[in-house]
Amino acid sequence: MPSSRLGSKVRALRRRERLSQAKLAEMLGISASYLNLLEHDRRRLSAPLLIKLSQLFRIDLGSFAPETDARLISELMEVFGDPLFEHQALGSHEVRELATTAPGAASAVLRLYHAYRSSRESAETLASRLSQGMVFSGSDQARLPSEEVHDFLQTRGNFFPALEEAAEALWQNLRLQSDDLYHGLARYLRDEHGIRLRLVEAAREGGAVRRFDAGARVLSLSESLPLSSRNFQIAHQIGLLTQSAALDEITADPTLTHEESRTLGRVAMASYFAGAVLMPYRPFLSAAHEERYDIELLQNRFGVSFEQVCHRLTTLRRPGAEGIPFHFVRVDIAGNISKRFSASGIQVSRFGACPRWNLHAAFLTPGRIATQLSRTTDGKCYFCIARTVTGDARGYHAPRKVQAITLGCDVEHARKMVYADGVDLGNLDAAVPIGTSCRVCERMDCEQRAFPPLQHPLRIDENIRGISFYTPVRT
Repeated sequence: MPSSRLGSKVRALRRRERLSQAKLAEMLGISASYLNLLEHDRRRLSAPLLIKLSQLFRIDLGSFAPETDARLISELMEVFGDPLFEHQALGSHEVRELATTAPGAASAVLRLYHAYRSSRESAETLASRLSQGMVFSGSDQARLPSEEVHDFLQTRGNFFPALEEAAEALWQNLRLQSDDLYHGLARYLRDEHGIRLRLVEAAREGGAVRRFDAGARVLSLSESLPLSSRNFQIAHQIGLLTQSAALDEITADPTLTHEESRTLGRVAMASYFAGAVLMPYRPFLSAAHEERYDIELLQNRFGVSFEQVCHRLTTLRRPGAEGIPFHFVRVDIAGNISKRFSASGIQVSRFGACPRWNLHAAFLTPGRIATQLSRTTDGKCYFCIARTVTGDARGYHAPRKVQAITLGCDVEHARKMVYADGVDLGNLDAAVPIGTSCRVCERMDCEQRAFPPLQHPLRIDENIRGISFYTPVRT
């Protein structure tokens, strides 16, 4: 583990516990002078001392991980990129200092900003509804439940061993076959739970694609669902029925602060279980290695959709049997991010993705896989694929939902993927420069910049025009 900045974390922990250097040094069995050197990053924090700190104060060792700092810094930079702070002249070094020396205060700033943003959006919605003569009722939470669930999944690494083991046990006990999963799961519902499966016309059930009537013991699925989605919905319902205790235990996490967040978390965990049922861990990981992460081959082998495979690939984090650490982002044609997760280390904005990502260009070639070698402002390079996905058909007159997803990894893992064949991964100078979002990105030579960056004040000369309105011209 890199030693840089760990000293500030020790110092922040000591101050939080209101301990003197002499007292903490005594508890750790070292001298006060040595602790002083540790706190100023002039000595390396050893693993035994780190473990002792975690035992003394019951802290998560993950809070000392470098990627935790990077994620916090990225989110703070995005917050301070708001026009609200336009005249504060905050530098990136100040933001990094806040995140590393006072992570608790930094997290409080994030929470306060999200509360402000939510309140502002609620006020705008209320004003809009009142102007239209509409009645507004209910109160908004300080943070959206979807945001809390995202942070929860990111913190937990999107890997849940209890659900993986339950899915594997289901396969073993039922002796399921991947080529007849639908009938195997239907028999299980009928024989073990007395639940009858029924397909209903798309126009019925009020638009619901899955509805479980506990009293009548009937699970209804819409006929509009393809077989892969039917299997997923059945497995999802089995998760709710059989894993209720595990779902409750997992979603008791303190990061889920509202009942709505915990409910949404249960839904997310039931979906996680469903993905593990459709694509059992060991066979799926083996197939992914064997086929070099060819998503279309994997979807055909396991009878699932392209997006379901991409989701599952992000969950292969079992210690000793890990897949490539991927990031995953899904956007609609307006650029709204509906799902995001990053195990690759790349930072993903909450409120929009860089227009240079091939994620957006995927809409220009629907259904085709596009590849991209990209480089972020910190110099790291990533290899990504992007493709559009279309929602299940609900009839000729029903609108079709089209979204784009990207799956990517650090360039060091790219050769494991079939999509990197023929790509010159050694020529990193050819990588496309990308950022997080315009207000945070430090690149000033971008022709697609939509807003001035936080780090540079807006200077306009009406007689000179650069490649973009916000790009300065050298004189």
